[in-house]
Amino acid sequence: MNYIKILETGSYLPRQKVCNKEIENTLNLENSYIEKRTGIKKRYYAKDEDITSMAIKATENLINKIDGKKEKLDIGLIIVATTSSKDLMPGISNQIQKRFELKNCICLDILAGCSGFINAFDIAKLYIETGRVKNAIIIGVDKLSEYLDENDVGTSIILSDGAGAILIGNTKNSKQYYCNIQTEGENNEILTCKVNEKIKMNGKEIYKYAVTKTVENINQLLEKSNESLENVKYIIPHQSNMKIMKAIASRLKISMDKMYTNIETKGNTFCASIPIALDEMNGKFLLKDKDKIILLGYGGGLNTGSIMIEI
Repeated sequence: MNYIKILETGSYLPRQKVCNKEIENTLNLENSYIEKRTGIKKRYYAKDEDITSMAIKATENLINKIDGKKEKLDIGLIIVATTSSKDLMPGISNQIQKRFELKNCICLDILAGCSGFINAFDIAKLYIETGRVKNAIIIGVDKLSEYLDENDVGTSIILSDGAGAILIGNTKNSKQYYCNIQTEGENNEILTCKVNEKIKMNGKEIYKYAVTKTVENINQLLEKSNESLENVKYIIPHQSNMKIMKAIASRLKISMDKMYTNIETKGNTFCASIPIALDEMNGKFLLKDKDKIILLGYGGGLNTGSIMIEI
């Protein structure tokens, strides 16, 4: 059986940094309103960069770390998760393949809301597990600044741009892997974005969904894996809103030390939030061999997904 392992990480944030003061002045909000409501202090906007260039730069950051290693030559799959691509074809994954000359490589772009990275990760795992490919690059990227309604406080204060990339590959060493991915389309109207329109969100309903369905999902994952949260080093959630993440931690009866967050300095980047966090953790040497972590995605769809993986 082929087990999987996270081999390397990469990320990219746009050049333009946007602090709360600028948005608070534009929307006539009180000082510190945004940080109190969301936990965010700053975010990034890709004003002069497109979504494909951000994905390429995150992948370049990853590949530079593995340059000269044999893994670079054995990448058989590229999957990009996004919610904000404007091009129907070629896909972002195709552009990445072309840019880095990754021959004989399967390329897929998927659309699964803010939880898209979780879906992409699990698809890549299945390709590796069955022996179809040896290594896969999974990218989460979103350029949400183009879809902001500047008169809508609920979205304007939280959304950000960025990209994260993860290389996973097969290993003969036994590694735990469990996933729990669910979709509830009947409530999909609470978070929407149509072509040439702005993102629309029912904040109250999103909060209710996010703090209940995520906890149910993780509890089901723990039951599947016959594992306890005590043995999980970190939960790395989609960086939606600090209040939501604190509520999830409270309902799971865990401290925030176990819930990794970086929304304070990155904002909410939808599909990019989990891989950006993983790259940040990797850079801080927080991901240790044999640690068990849970990746938690949730959002538009409504899609909810969690993965337990052993480092």
